[in-house]
Parts: sequence; C-alpha cells; structure tokens
Amino acid sequence: MGTVFLIGAGPGDPGLITVRGRDRLARADVVLYDRLIGDELLQHVKPDAELIYVGKSAKKHKLSQGEINELLIEKAQAGLDVARLKGGDPFVFGRGGEEAQALRAAGIPFEIVPGITSPIAVPAYAGIPVTHRDVASNFAVVTGHRRKGGAGAASGLGLDWDALSRLDTLVVLMGVGNLSIIAQELLEAGMDPSTPAALIRWGTTPQQEVVWAWLDGITEAAEARSMRPPAVLVVGDVVRLRDELSWFDVRPLFGRRVLVTRPREKAAETAARLRELGAEPVIFPTIAIRPPEDWTALDNAIYRLSSGAYDWIIFTSTNGVRFFWQRVLEHGLDARAFAPARIGAIGPVTGQALEDRGLVPDLIPEQYVAEAILDDIGPVGGQSVLLPRADIARPALAAGLRERGAEVDEVAAYRTEPADTEQVERVRDQLADGRIDVLTFTSSSTVRNFAAALEPLPKLPEETLVACIGPITAETARETGLPVHVSAEEHTIDGLIQALTEHVGGMNKS
Repeated sequence: MGTVFLIGAGPGDPGLITVRGRDRLARADVVLYDRLIGDELLQHVKPDAELIYVGKSAKKHKLSQGEINELLIEKAQAGLDVARLKGGDPFVFGRGGEEAQALRAAGIPFEIVPGITSPIAVPAYAGIPVTHRDVASNFAVVTGHRRKGGAGAASGLGLDWDALSRLDTLVVLMGVGNLSIIAQELLEAGMDPSTPAALIRWGTTPQQEVVWAWLDGITEAAEARSMRPPAVLVVGDVVRLRDELSWFDVRPLFGRRVLVTRPREKAAETAARLRELGAEPVIFPTIAIRPPEDWTALDNAIYRLSSGAYDWIIFTSTNGVRFFWQRVLEHGLDARAFAPARIGAIGPVTGQALEDRGLVPDLIPEQYVAEAILDDIGPVGGQSVLLPRADIARPALAAGLRERGAEVDEVAAYRTEPADTEQVERVRDQLADGRIDVLTFTSSSTVRNFAAALEPLPKLPEETLVACIGPITAETARETGLPVHVSAEEHTIDGLIQALTEHVGGMNKS
C-alpha cells in the first residue's frame, strides 16, 4: 500500500513550496498536479515518476473531483507513493479535505503538507499586508465561487455580507467572475464606496498584474484591464499601503520571459538568478554535457601531469575542471598531482572551481576569453602546456600557444552534444508570437545548437532581445542570423545578467 501526500505548492512562485513539500514531491512515484503548477516545481520530481495533469479551470475540468479521488486510491492501492500537488494550501479552498475523506474511507494512508496560502501571499507580493497595526486588526478569507447546491444563505453567493462589510480586510478568492456581485453586495451592506479594492492576477509570478480602485469602481477598472482568473480580490484600507510597500513588481527584469539555453545542470542556477530580478525563466537546454566516450587520452594526460611532464595546465571552463578533477580522484590522486605545473584559468568562476578543490590558479587574465591567456602568460617557448577542454573547443588558444613555441597537448575532458529538445515546437511558437522577451546564450555551442534545433529559425519580433555572454558568442549568434542587443563586458553569467539588466533599465528610461 502506498501513501498519498496532499501537498500545498504555494501560490505560484516555485520558491514558496515548503521544504517538506519539496521532499515529499521528490519521493513520489506518481504526481497528480493542478493547472497552476509551474514547470520548475516539477523539476523536483524523480525522473521515472509518472506525471498526471488533473487541472481545473473555471469552465473546464480535465477530471472530475470524483475521478481524481478514484485515481489517488487506485495508484496508492498499487503500492505507489502518490503526490497530489495543489496550488496554495490543500485545506484552503483546495478540496484537500474532500480528497482526504475519500482516502480515509478507502483505508489509504495519507499525509497533509500545508502550503503557503494565496490569500496572504498574493497580497504580500503586491505590497499589501492583510493586517497592519495602524490600519487593520482583522481579516477574513472567502470564496467568490460557491459549488452549485452548496450550503449557505440564499442571498448573493451565500455569504453574510453584513458581517463581511464590517471587517477591516476582506480577501476574496475565485471572485473575478462575480466581481460586480461582490462589490454590489458589499455596498448594499453599508461598506463605504471609497474603500480601496485591489484585484491581483497571477500573484507571486512574473505575470503579476494589479488593478486597484475604490470599491464602487473596481468592476469597471477590472473590465478596462480585461482581468481574468486566477486573481485575488482585497478590499480594505490596507490596499492604500501598496504605493509604499511595492517590492516585487518593481524589480528590474519584472515580467520579462527569458529563454535559458544552458545545459540542464547549470540552467537551474541561472533561472534562480533571473527570478530574483523579476523575470520568468524559460528553460530550454540546447546542449548536454557528457563524459568523453574514451578516457584513454585524459588518463594519459593525468599520468603525465603527475609525473611533471607539463609546465602549465590551463582550464577554460568549470566543466573542464569538474571532469578533470573527477578523473584525478578516480585514479587515487589528489591536488599534489598538479604540483609540478602552474595553473591557468579563464574567468573567475573557473578559478573559483579550482580553489574549491584546493588549487589556486597562478594566472587568471583580466579578459575572460582564451586570447587573453596569450597576452598574460609570458614566454612559453619550449614549455609543455596541457589543455583539458571540450571536444569542440575553439582552436585559438592552442594555435596561439604553438605559435609562441609551446608544445600543446589538447585533451577532451568532456564532450558537448545537442540536448533532448522535446519543447522545440512550443519554444518556436512562443518566439514567433513574441511570448519570449529575451534569448540568452552562454557559449557558441548553445547558439549553434539552438539554431539547429529550430531550423529554420522563426522570424523574431523586433522587440525580442538577444543577450550573449561575450563577443565570441555574439559573433556566432550574428553568423546564424540572430541580432545581438547585449554582449557582456564581463564574460560570466553574473556579467551577462548585469548587462541585460542595465540594457532593460535603459530601455525603461527611454
């Protein structure tokens, strides 16, 4: 018998899932997930887990609630651990109680994992506290949508409007479709027409949109902005605090959808950085990093290094450091194997990867490109240099060292290959429709594989930005027919994101 985990995923921002929720999600054999669950949360699922979409919208249900209950029971009875991943909190208008009752009746063990609930989190992301010592000492959360035939008073939506109108703060979930009824009922119950009201759509996500007006004008304001579900309505004087407390939707990249083409194992880190700045990352790995098909050449190089055969070993990427070091350890060696040689690194990130392994680089050029090594390394005539690199690395560094009289040993420490591009058609459509605002490229191989995956490249809208980590990647982008709007002066991920942020900031000012 398996266990069912009823997990609250939070209101939309994938970072708001609890640690326990994330851990239970990673343990599950089957995941039943709702409409508002983003792809980033599903990255926590183990690779062989079965994913089943059971989402509901206002007018269309993938499965009925009864069918969902039956599916949970069926999977658990098959001995599988099941994650029922629900937006917000499963026990706050999430039907978690109904599902738990069905499981208990069937004798299925279950666990409730509470989530951060949208009635509090969504207003907070809009800069609206539901309570404030000087403004509001109480609040209530109600639903603006009631199940047909549900219990309640006959008037309106089955709510006690007289009582609700006397509260300091009222939060209404699922109320967009009945917004005019809600406003009218509150006004008729005696609420001041000049009470502030805010409607927050897609709260806690980069698509967050906020409309606020006085209570007697909120319906018209919402209609003017074509506000649609999902949205949270907040009524009360706390709404006035938004002007002072806005923090999320004023971030420098807020609302921008940014395509991340890095390898999957690196993409999550970049996505997290972009999300901190308000962007919505779209992860589309165009390359995969793999070990060499044959370790012989690398093993021979490690033996020669430990024997003192090399004067220099130069790393051009963190991947080179990672695979080379992994192989060193597998041979029972450690940092002492590097002792006879001096160490070079292109870029501070590569240098840090070496330092993390107890290796302090002797040379990190100011410019983070291969050619800069040639300017800074000094005389190398008659010296032996080891270059552990990608299988398709640019020849410029090796050629330049040889021209200066060095003996160069190029060894493939890893290989790059096109990633599995299941989402190609979806990305193609989003690019053509202008639903991706920025394309980011961190190497020439990401550009080439992107172009190959989408061949022929769709025509990009004029407002779509292309941002590259440096001039070499930018030149490759131009060769494939892509315009380049941003080329980072500091050739690191941090430098790329900073350059993009500055460019967007300049656009916003102009």
